[in-house]
Amino acid sequence: MTAIDLSTRVPLRLPTATATFAIGIAGYLGVNLSPYMITAAQTGLGIDVLAASWLVTATLLLTAVTGLAIAPLCAGSRRRAVARTGLAIAALGFATAALVPALILPALLVGGAGAGGAVAASGAALAAFRNPDRVAGFNGLANRGVITIVLAVIPLVGLAPIDVFGALALFSILGLPVSAWLPAAPVIDPRAGAAVAEAMPIDVPPTGAVRLSPARSRTVTIAGFSLLVVFALWAVSEDSLWAMAGIMGAAQTGLTPEGLGLALSGATAGGLVGSVLLMIVGSRLGRAAPLAVLLLAGGVLKIVEGFTTDPTAFIVVFVAWNTVYAIAFMYFVSTSAALDADGRWSGPLLAVYLVGSALTPVIGAALVGMLGFQGFAVALGIASFVLAVPASAIALLSTRLERAATAEETL
Repeated sequence: MTAIDLSTRVPLRLPTATATFAIGIAGYLGVNLSPYMITAAQTGLGIDVLAASWLVTATLLLTAVTGLAIAPLCAGSRRRAVARTGLAIAALGFATAALVPALILPALLVGGAGAGGAVAASGAALAAFRNPDRVAGFNGLANRGVITIVLAVIPLVGLAPIDVFGALALFSILGLPVSAWLPAAPVIDPRAGAAVAEAMPIDVPPTGAVRLSPARSRTVTIAGFSLLVVFALWAVSEDSLWAMAGIMGAAQTGLTPEGLGLALSGATAGGLVGSVLLMIVGSRLGRAAPLAVLLLAGGVLKIVEGFTTDPTAFIVVFVAWNTVYAIAFMYFVSTSAALDADGRWSGPLLAVYLVGSALTPVIGAALVGMLGFQGFAVALGIASFVLAVPASAIALLSTRLERAATAEETL
């Protein structure tokens, strides 16, 4: 028999939230800083942009593969050990890349592998909290808020290896002391309980679970694996447009680099707005209907983007699309967290996303080469329409399981 151990879920409190979000930001920072990393690698190693791009891609792929491989360990009592080990390795690798230019290549690969542990541990920890939808909103707000500041500050400091790779090392180091507050699952011993002692009300028992029949357990397992596949395909379709936005905008509308910067900044702001909306709404609308609507709306916006010829309209549609994308991303996270309180699915989910994110510049360029910009946009839109069906079905299952388990727990 398999258990959905909802009694171990805890309310979001400052210590546990700080640990979960900070470690997640440290693990994901390389994805957001990838353009800066390419420039820093070029400067440090004296290589061309193609070679630097492949080095950064390899770094991100190592983060993804490591996160996927180590995610099962994060669904239990070893979560904090994984987080600490990953952060320490990432700090060592990125610090070496920052301080010893000749070792940038191996150091970045080591740092990327270490970041995978942080990604898996923080993703699994998201399942430890009550109201996964609202927690996903808080996580999105913290992530995008910090990243927005970092993206703005680093170019002012410089894009040398010491600046870019040093920032990656610094965030990994900052995650180490707060890792003691990372919520563990299941809560089975005093050390695990210490991470949530402040957060857990006195009248909530530390143990207990809602048992699933073998057939129901298989259904959850199938849904979990299916969610990872759907999310990976969706991530590829979304990030391909992000990767090709500058080229598409310039070719279709004459979009300038300044206009692209405005579009990217507006897209980040849209993500922040989406995070706040999800924090307010929480689980009131369920997950299935919102996720289906978001994927359908995102598909329409991607198609519209492919046929837009005015630069201002291009920016507006891009910001609208990215706002929808950000909210959908958070609903995927909350769906995975709700399927299992131990983080069995939310742990690998974020690593799965990195696989697609690392490869999308290559995939996007290949699709544009085969289909042209309009065909590319239509293909991405159709992908969203198709994926909306299984995504909403899995979201509906997660909502029903969570509500049934909560109802049984109150009996």
